[in-house]
Amino acid sequence: MLFYDLKDSAGLVPSLATQVCRELGRRIVAGHLRESELIDDETKLCTKFGVSKSVVREAVKMLVGKGLLEVRRGSGTRVRRRGSWNLLDDDVLAWHQGVEPDPEFLQKLMDVRLVIEPNAAAWAAKNATDEQIEGIRDAHNRMECAASMQDFVVADALFHRGILRAANNEILMALEGVIFSALLSSIRLTNADPRNNESTNKLHLTVLDAIIARDGAAAEAAMKEHLEETTERLSVAVQELRRQKML
Repeated sequence: MLFYDLKDSAGLVPSLATQVCRELGRRIVAGHLRESELIDDETKLCTKFGVSKSVVREAVKMLVGKGLLEVRRGSGTRVRRRGSWNLLDDDVLAWHQGVEPDPEFLQKLMDVRLVIEPNAAAWAAKNATDEQIEGIRDAHNRMECAASMQDFVVADALFHRGILRAANNEILMALEGVIFSALLSSIRLTNADPRNNESTNKLHLTVLDAIIARDGAAAEAAMKEHLEETTERLSVAVQELRRQKML
């Protein structure tokens, strides 16, 4: 739900079809419904979720649109291979938050962050309005004053969202979900309590100061340094996760 909160969609009450879609989607992403596997037929799904056939059909239609399912007349509905999924879809990204972290997928998300966010910071230094800079500053203040890990994580995400939006590039804004998914997933692995990560806090402040100073090159360099440090800590955490799986 934190992912949906950050996407400003928490206040929307999902329809029955959306609820069924999300439940099936989470099961697919988690691997409970495997690639090429047939899912239950309409009648069984209606009974399982206590909904009508029209609701099930709409939910399946949504998952087909996201690339997770394919419907073949006469042979049923199957889970598509992962390479066919729309991995940038907000729901698909959100469903990854509810399952055990996939090291390879998380590394790919971090690679995308390294491409996007340093440039976004540079553009924010150049294009941000005074109001947008105040929003970034406020998010940083919330990070420093966070009373709980949850508060810190939300403030951290709002800090990065503020920079992305302050670049004032509508295409970048469409990639918010990638940033949130990578950030939330990496924090689960790299920080028992991110409030204790002094180096991360300092790097956030360096990015903020560069944006306030309207220094694009410094903002880009500071964001790159921050993300490279995060990637390094993530690599260590992933190695530990793999070691634990082998035990």
